[in-house]
Amino acid sequence: MAFNKCWLILAITLCVIGIGSGDDDHELLSENFYHKTCPKAVETIRKAVIDAVSQEPRMGASLLRLHFHDCFVQGCDASVLLDDTPNFIGEKNSGPNKNSLRGFEVIDSIKSQLESMCPSVVSCADILALAARDAVSALKGPRWEVKLGRRDSTTASLSESNSDLPAPFFNLSSLITAFQKKNFTIQEMVTLSGGHTIGRVRCRFFKHRIYNESNIDPSFAEAMKALCPSAKGDGDDNLSPFDSTTPDTFDNAFYQNLVNQRGLVHSDQQLYANGAGITDSQVFMYSRNFGRFKKDFADAMVKMSLLSPLTGNNGQIRTTCRFVNN
Repeated sequence: MAFNKCWLILAITLCVIGIGSGDDDHELLSENFYHKTCPKAVETIRKAVIDAVSQEPRMGASLLRLHFHDCFVQGCDASVLLDDTPNFIGEKNSGPNKNSLRGFEVIDSIKSQLESMCPSVVSCADILALAARDAVSALKGPRWEVKLGRRDSTTASLSESNSDLPAPFFNLSSLITAFQKKNFTIQEMVTLSGGHTIGRVRCRFFKHRIYNESNIDPSFAEAMKALCPSAKGDGDDNLSPFDSTTPDTFDNAFYQNLVNQRGLVHSDQQLYANGAGITDSQVFMYSRNFGRFKKDFADAMVKMSLLSPLTGNNGQIRTTCRFVNN
């Protein structure tokens, strides 16, 4: 009896402190949300993403990153898509986003198609969530369930974009803090970092590592130095894949590279410290078990896609993703 009483107290406590907060919003989301109002929406988005990625494989990582940068700031509300205007400041010019985020034109094109089919029905936030899933799938990664019914924000937060997105110079404790702020576990942080198995990064974000850090494979560092000269400002915008072995395939090579001290940016290599770090065992496991990584990544992406969605009468369905409705 005492045992059952303890569990009852624990359940009440978890509810009070907010574990699972936002569940009411989640209940308004559904995989079949557009089944009657815009039945071809999901397939239209999938085809557009497949076409964009086939034309430029790098776009797969760009669309995944757009969704990530959206959800980590104000939740998954498409605030990242809003352009600056004389009376409005968006998130596109924050430190992590300026001259870095890509894929806006793909989202614009998808939105235009959907507006022609079913005006003012499909939200930009839902487009981002589906596009990220379909982009990963197009690069041979996992698929996951995407619940739909998000609405679009009428606000944005430049300050939160500058403060809440993980940076390539973060150490492990800073990474953990950034993800825990969004209610992710350390394990989920390691899993979501695996998104860097696709995509590119500019020289300016890894120059210090290849010239100054010791936990890097010497031959790998030398190869990167050829791309990224040491002189200040020289080659800063040159691009390198995070994963130079299979840059356009969603696989577990990212973790294999970390085990071999070939992580390109400082924050990535922080996940593996030659067997001595708290995340090392998970990185090593993923380096050997792609199936486990795929499953865990899909689960973590589902959780991320449900960060503070706007539902019901909150927000709006923007007719153009770049601007709030008049």
